[in-house]
Amino acid sequence: MSMLKLCLICLFLLQTVYSIDDYGSIGVNYGRVADNLPDPSKVVELLKSNGITRVKIFDADSSVLSALANSGISVTVAMPNGLLSSAANDQSSTDAWLKSNIVPFHPKTMIEAIAVGNEVFVDPQSTPYLVPAMKNMYASLQKLNFTSDIKVSSPLALSALQSSYPPSSGAFKSDLVESVIKPMLSFLQQTGSYLMVNSYPFFAYEANTDTISLDYALLRPNEGVKDSANGNVYKSLFEAQLDAVYAALDALKFSDIKVVVSETGWPSAGGDKEFGAGADNAAAYNGNLVRRVLTGGGTPLRPNDKLSVFLFALFNENQKTGPVSERNYGLFYPNTQKVYDIPLSLDALNSTTSNPANGSKAQVPVASPPVNDGGDISPSTNGHTWCVANAQAGQEKLQSGLDYACGEGGADCGPIQSGETCFDPDTLEAHASYAFNSYYQKMSRASGTCNFGGAAYVVTQPPKMGTCEYPTTRG
Repeated sequence: MSMLKLCLICLFLLQTVYSIDDYGSIGVNYGRVADNLPDPSKVVELLKSNGITRVKIFDADSSVLSALANSGISVTVAMPNGLLSSAANDQSSTDAWLKSNIVPFHPKTMIEAIAVGNEVFVDPQSTPYLVPAMKNMYASLQKLNFTSDIKVSSPLALSALQSSYPPSSGAFKSDLVESVIKPMLSFLQQTGSYLMVNSYPFFAYEANTDTISLDYALLRPNEGVKDSANGNVYKSLFEAQLDAVYAALDALKFSDIKVVVSETGWPSAGGDKEFGAGADNAAAYNGNLVRRVLTGGGTPLRPNDKLSVFLFALFNENQKTGPVSERNYGLFYPNTQKVYDIPLSLDALNSTTSNPANGSKAQVPVASPPVNDGGDISPSTNGHTWCVANAQAGQEKLQSGLDYACGEGGADCGPIQSGETCFDPDTLEAHASYAFNSYYQKMSRASGTCNFGGAAYVVTQPPKMGTCEYPTTRG
């Protein structure tokens, strides 16, 4: 290999290595509504072995907080809804709660936030207590000089929105705006905190399978949905839901408030009428979302805001009530085995080798069930998989990957030349997808040959780019 070619490849690698400062962050909700979960110390080992550095729990359990001490894992704790009334009425209540639940552990246990209640607006009787409870919690933290370390917020369900489609029309429910939404947002703004939002595209898809594309819900390649009001094109329901929240904030003149997705996920099993539930779809949604968060930018309305997301949930929880899906949101079984194999950290996506197309030593499927043979990516029902461009990686990375695939990589890029069968659509994403797939098929779909520094990923459904047909055999 010539020195010039070697330098070009080295430059490509330097350009495609990701920095944690450049992209968003992934955390996991650690729920414990089960009677068969491992000891918290074992859970911490599991988190560390998977590169998970942020967790969110639904209480302030002492055994969990003790296990997290000196682990390098930050935690968001919660005050249950049932305590909001006393917390709102008397600051001594929040003083006592902090003394029992936070002071014994922080800072050895890195507590980054306190969620005061959860989806409080669902319960009208608790709603009036929310903002006073948040204010008292903050005042109690001030007494302890903890406000620089610990934020105070409260997760909202998307049902707090009166309108969410198109995203630009996002608005909070009118009966909540003056009484609680504005006061809460003012508090978050004044204290430098962020809004927590629970977003579940699964629920929207399950209720609207006739109008919502599964690919759109699972962050798989699709034609996108255009917001007729501002022209933004959304490639995923997740981003559309998040931008509806941003639009609602903009409408109330709180555009400077950041948003953290405090819960999102997809069930790996469900009942007969829970359309879309299943391990393959759960792997696709969570895997593609992790990749989106860790290798992409913000949303169309907030392109410069890094995404911060907590997946729901760490384990399947066998004592949760409700439909079958409620007990099957876990990334892991209680025995700590993965329900499906997806990357959960930047390192899992960014462990490069000397081949620019190979983005990790062990490529993991993000749109299919777990692979167990160490070879080809787990195939679709007809045995085929394809490699497509990750539009969120940005044009520079897509162009670099395209140049490599059509040059040094030896992909068949003839069909995407002007006047040829796959020239249209004439977009960088479409041309890169074709070239990446050609290289991937040429390499016999070997593990790790569909990455291009995070600019590509594997899918198990035929890509749809105009009328172009993507090859599935070795070229």
